[in-house]
Amino acid sequence: MSETLQATDDVEASSDASAESEAAAEPQSQSKTEDLLVQEGDIAGDYLERLLDLLDYDGDIDLDVESGRAIVSIDGGEDLAKLVGPRGNVLESLQELTRLAVQQETGVRSRLMLDIAQWRAGRRAELAEMGRTTAEKVAASGERARLHPMTPFERKVVHDAVAAVAGVHSESEGEEPQRRVIIFTKP
Repeated sequence: MSETLQATDDVEASSDASAESEAAAEPQSQSKTEDLLVQEGDIAGDYLERLLDLLDYDGDIDLDVESGRAIVSIDGGEDLAKLVGPRGNVLESLQELTRLAVQQETGVRSRLMLDIAQWRAGRRAELAEMGRTTAEKVAASGERARLHPMTPFERKVVHDAVAAVAGVHSESEGEEPQRRVIIFTKP
């Protein structure tokens, strides 16, 4: 009987130690993830700084971690609008090149977000307003709306804005680069 009690105590002690180990590992895992995101931001910042030097453009690079993603912003230079391009096309390309530079160094696919001259921030506000007003019109009229083709970033902002309006929902349809948001009334 004492052997059975001892075995039970050993199992309970082992379970307690395992639970403590898992609880300690969770913050450590979050810390590792955040450390990786900070590393991504640092690599991206260095890459973009070299690019700005090559182009002889002025700009201040700001690094942040937000919503599980590295955020890199370049602000302050007069020539930065050239790095955004029409409808953010150049910005999207620079973001992909920066992600590739990070991936090459870390070996991990990066989801970092690049903003230049606060273009994404302004575009986000425009798209959120457009998504909200279009969703309200669809809710009032009952007729669906098809929006023009958008980038994944733009569609995400619109979907989030539509989700905040009662009685409607949105979906994406089509293939890149012609993928667009459709807004419907809820059945």
